Amino acid sequence: MKKNDLYVILCGIFCASLIISNILAFKTFQFLGFTLPTAVIIFPIVYIVNDVLAEVYGFKNTQRVIMLGFAMNVVAVIAYNVAIALPSAEFFIHQNAFELVLSNSIRILIASLLAYLVGSITNAKIMDMMKRNSGLMKRCILSTLCGEGLDALIFISVAFFGSMPLEQLMIMIVAQALFKTIYEIIVYPITRIAIIRAKELI
Repeated sequence: MKKNDLYVILCGIFCASLIISNILAFKTFQFLGFTLPTAVIIFPIVYIVNDVLAEVYGFKNTQRVIMLGFAMNVVAVIAYNVAIALPSAEFFIHQNAFELVLSNSIRILIASLLAYLVGSITNAKIMDMMKRNSGLMKRCILSTLCGEGLDALIFISVAFFGSMPLEQLMIMIVAQALFKTIYEIIVYPITRIAIIRAKELI
């Protein structure tokens, strides 16, 4: 596999994981007494791929993928709304359910896109800036903690402020950031292997 081939594959995984996570973000669930958006089951993959991209291809190339992911998410949202607006076939009886799943409110959409841009770019920038004086594991974990922390702070604050007690909101922000960071630590061996293999292609 060539270096450019891997870049395309990582780009595909990144964009697909982002779009899927934004559909899942609408639902929350209970985990060990904490309330979390269901997007946490897949969104950390975005940050893992982000780490690999930043480490192997540099900040500028990673930023291109981040902006492509943003653009594709906007395209997906437009497509969802066009599909919802189209008249249903007479035998299609699930229009309300279809709308409920895919027509996230403007507030959720803005929260998701803003949090994604700030968090992803912060993650990539920290990975890139720490290359010269920090080990890989430290870079991966610290960049994820900062990126995911900002992502959680922005998304949950914008999406849910006013809809739940402030104390619950803060707990949700901290829980989401820690959950995703712990996820990164658990799968770090996979991230490390991916980075080593990718560098072998350079």
